[in-house]
Amino acid sequence: MPRLYCGYIILNSTPPANMEQKFNESAEKVKSFTKRPSDSELLELYALFKQATVGDNETEKPGMFDLKGKAKWQAWADRKGTAKEAAMEAYIKLVEELTAKYA
Repeated sequence: MPRLYCGYIILNSTPPANMEQKFNESAEKVKSFTKRPSDSELLELYALFKQATVGDNETEKPGMFDLKGKAKWQAWADRKGTAKEAAMEAYIKLVEELTAKYA
C-alpha cells in the first residue's frame, strides 16, 4: 500500500537518498560532540538509530542484571511500529538539537 511522505506518495519503503545522506551525516556528527549528552538523550539517539537502521526490536530482552542493556532494549522496543523514514527524520532532528548543546 502506498504511503504519503511529505506530500509525495511512496511506493516502497526506501527513504529518499538525500535523507539517507543526512542521516549518515548526523550519525557522524554525534561522534564529534565535545560534551556527553545525558543518559536519556543517548537512549533516544540509540533507539532512533536502531529503529532507522534495523527496524522493530525483535531481539531477546537482556537479563535482569544487565541494566544498561535492558534500558537500551526498552528504549528501542518503545519505538516499535515507527517507520524507517520517520525514525530517520526524528534522529536527524534530535542530532540538530543536541549539536547546539554539545558540539
